[in-house]
Order: sequence, then structure tokens, then C-alpha cells
Amino acid sequence: MESTTSSTKTMYSMIINGSWFDQFRNGSNPWMARYAYSLMFLITNLLAWAVRDYGHSALTEMKRLKECEGGKDCLGAEGVLRVSLGCFTFYFAMFLSTAGTSKLDDRRECWHSGWWSAKIVMKVVLIILSFLVPTEFISLYGQVAHFGAGVFLVIQLISIISFITWLNDCCQSEKYADRCRIHVMLLATAAYVVCILGIILMYIWYTPQPSCLLNIFFITWTLVLLQLMTSVSLHPNVNAGFVTPGFMGLYLVFLCWSAIRSEPPEEKCIQRAGTAAKRDWLTIISFVVAVLAMVIATFSTGIDSQCFQFMKKERQEEDDVPYGYGFFHFVFATGAMYFAMLLIGWNTHHTMKKWTIDVGWTSTWVKIVNEWLGACIYIWMLVAPIILKSRQAELPAP
Repeated sequence: MESTTSSTKTMYSMIINGSWFDQFRNGSNPWMARYAYSLMFLITNLLAWAVRDYGHSALTEMKRLKECEGGKDCLGAEGVLRVSLGCFTFYFAMFLSTAGTSKLDDRRECWHSGWWSAKIVMKVVLIILSFLVPTEFISLYGQVAHFGAGVFLVIQLISIISFITWLNDCCQSEKYADRCRIHVMLLATAAYVVCILGIILMYIWYTPQPSCLLNIFFITWTLVLLQLMTSVSLHPNVNAGFVTPGFMGLYLVFLCWSAIRSEPPEEKCIQRAGTAAKRDWLTIISFVVAVLAMVIATFSTGIDSQCFQFMKKERQEEDDVPYGYGFFHFVFATGAMYFAMLLIGWNTHHTMKKWTIDVGWTSTWVKIVNEWLGACIYIWMLVAPIILKSRQAELPAP
């Protein structure tokens, strides 16, 4: 037993100190496992899309699916929820079985990093069983999935803000301050230029007439939030610089653009591509990019468990796990609910066109609220230390 543990530690030490390709040359290990789980998640996403767009002819024999409210058109949405349920159940079971794993010699580490044949069979069986679940339970899961998808968005939002804050702290540290000064100025300038350019283009593209008041409000409020974040960041008591509000501005502009693009196709305030063939290709490319971006976002958020730890280790020990296994699987479990909401437009009774993702007024408002929430969380992270410090100073000495 001791020799096996020693050889495992030796192999993991070689992976840590080696190149990125060493993660795939030394058998099952936690570094390779995260890519394997992401691949399984991507395949499940594609399966859910196939069930939604092409599952009508293959699943019409199943009488249980015909009970879906709205008739045949609702079959795709229910099929997506069933695939999502199977995927969620798998990752939630993995979360329960790996939560609390802290050392590489823990038996649960072997379960997380190995046993791939058993886990593939387990996931396939769970997805198949999800198609035998009564429709009433699927409707209930669809309501719960709204909350789970919201949890995923909040986790992703905090992870992004934490990364931006970490990048800024790293650049302002004594070790890199002098070396990164020019790079920081260039990054901040580029971020603000892209933000302003993006806002101008959105005004041109998405407000072709004065009656597009909602789009004008979305874009203008994004500009106000950018100004507000910059003002708070540059306040003498905060002094966080230009980098973090610039990068947060990029994220908010992206969310605003994505929200407006999610408006229904019949919306007159969005200028579509000219020919039908060009629209079809743009729709397919946008769909592929959106699916890949969703998987990458889930992967990057899942391995970023440090930003949710109240007590962080100053130094990583050699036998510590490289990331939180339980948190990793929890993010993928909520991500399973999130991809279901994207594919059905956050509406269990909404008919989606082929090769579309995250389209509808519900999708638009989810992104807009996510944008506003992101700005609020970022500003709170800037002012919270000052408020807490002032409150502690007001407390009477014991």
C-alpha cells in the first residue's frame, strides 16, 4: 500500500513539474480527469441539442413524451430537460462522492480520476432512465433548473470578478509593479477603447429608430455602469486603478450585446444579415461558438474553487489535490441545468428554431440582470473592505 502511494505521488510530482502534455501521458490523474469530464459534458450538450432539433421522428413512439403541454412542438424542450436531468444526476452523484477530498492519497481521488468505464456506463444509464421519468417530474425539474442555472451564473460571475481582481493585485504587487506598469496601461487603455467602441456599435446596429427604447435603455445603462465602476475604482479610499473596471466593462458590454442578440427574431430593432443562406451560416457558427464557450466557462469555473474559500491556504502542499473535486462536480451539475435553459430559451413551453441557442425575451432579461448583478458585486467587493474597516474602528475598545 505504501509503495503504491509512493509511486502515485512520484507520478503526480512528474506531472506537476512537467509540461502540459504530461497530463495525458501518465495514465489517469486529476489533471487529465477534468478534461475527460469536460468532454463528457460537451457530448451531453450535443446530445441535448440533437434531441431538441431532430428528436421528433426518433421519439414519437414514446407515448409518455406526447403528454408534454403544447403537443409535438414541445417534445424538443422536454427532451432537453430529460437529457439535462440525466447529466445533472451524474455530476451531483459525483459531487456527493468526492466532496471533502483534500489529499491525493485519498481513496475518493481514485474514483474521481479513474474508473472511466464504470462512469461512462453510469452516465449513459442515467440519461436513458431520465426518459422513463413521468412528465410531471420533468416539469418540476424544469422549474428547479431555473434556480440551478441561476446559481451557475452567480458562481461564474464571482469567478470572473475574482480572476480580474487577482490579475490587478498581481500587477500592483511589489514584485511585478515596475515590470508590468506599461503592460497595465496598455491593457487598461485597450479595454476602455473596446468598451466605448462596442457601445457605439450597439447604438448603430441595435437602435436603428428612436422607437427602440428598450435597446437604448440597455446600452445607455451599460455606459452608466462603466462610468460608475470607474469612479468607484479611482476613489482615493479604493485606489484600484483602471484595469479592473476596464475588464469588468468588457464583460458588461459583452453581456449587453449578448442580451440584445437574444431578442426574438421578429424584433425590428435588430439588423439581421441580408440573405437567408448567410443568416443560416451565421446562426450555425454562433451556435457552435456558444456551445464551446459554455463548456469552457463551466470547465474554468469548476477548477476555480479557491475564490469561494473563506480560509485560503498560503502554500499548497505536495499531496494536496490540485482543485476542489466536490466544487468541480457541483459546477458541472448546475451547468447541466444551465445548458438546458439555454437550449429551451429559459422557457419550458418555448419552441426553439433549429441551430438556435438562448433566444427569447426571458434569455434577454436573464443576461441583463446578470450584467447589473455583476456590476453590483464588483462595486461591493471594492467598497466592502472600507465599510467593514470603518465599522470596526467605530466599535468601542474592550
